[in-house]
Amino acid sequence: MRVALLLVAALLLSACTSDEKKEPAADDSPTPIATPTVAPPPPPPPTVGACYRLSYDEALAPTNADAPVPCTKPHTSQTFAIGELDLVANGHLLAVDSQAVRNQVAKRCPTELAPYLGATQDQLRLSLLRPVWFTPTIEESDLGAGWYRCDVIAVSGERTLAKFDRDLAKGLAKPAGRAEFAMCGTAEPGSKAFQHVLCREDHTWKAISVLDLSDLGRGGRYPGVKAVQQAGQDPCAEAARAIASDALDYEWGYEWPTADQWGAGQTYGRCWSPDPA
Repeated sequence: MRVALLLVAALLLSACTSDEKKEPAADDSPTPIATPTVAPPPPPPPTVGACYRLSYDEALAPTNADAPVPCTKPHTSQTFAIGELDLVANGHLLAVDSQAVRNQVAKRCPTELAPYLGATQDQLRLSLLRPVWFTPTIEESDLGAGWYRCDVIAVSGERTLAKFDRDLAKGLAKPAGRAEFAMCGTAEPGSKAFQHVLCREDHTWKAISVLDLSDLGRGGRYPGVKAVQQAGQDPCAEAARAIASDALDYEWGYEWPTADQWGAGQTYGRCWSPDPA
């Protein structure tokens, strides 16, 4: 009987120790494949005719990310031209914020404004409408953006942008538009209180004619204060006399360009007359 019990115990021990360790089941799920990160597309380029509500500082900044607003609502700028930047020079890429790129836009935008407004150069120069321009940010350029944007604004008073409430396309084509955006002054030109304002604002003087001085500068150089100042004396006196109610009793003013203004392209002066309206 003892032998039988020992045999049973041996069989049980054998059964407990004869099981093999099971290997973990193989994972049949596919191995993840790394996918390349796709760069986001650049923001859409601006559109001609879009209106914006910019501050004075925003209008003078090199870039702008403001969203357009309806042109029938108060706004301070409108896009009048767009184009593509040339970002390659002599086989090398140019940074979008480089001086060479900025010079491109500074040459292109001013030439597009008068046609957009339906004006001659003299009509534009007797208004307060002026161009500003923007390019993409460095981050936008890295994503492929290569546009430039030209906006029209009016600085009326000190660091103040005039508000518009309509489309400015062909805004100077008719006499009513030229009167709406005409350049006036808060005081006699050259005085400490003198500021350019729209004629709809309080004013005492008005710009009445433009005097081309470009022939005075040899090779594009500034001819000097004395030369540009003297050049406007007789023409401005005659322009004021022509519109005066009394040809023997009238006043006139003359605003000539500084060296900095000449270098920026203002090779002309303006004749002024009192305007009590």
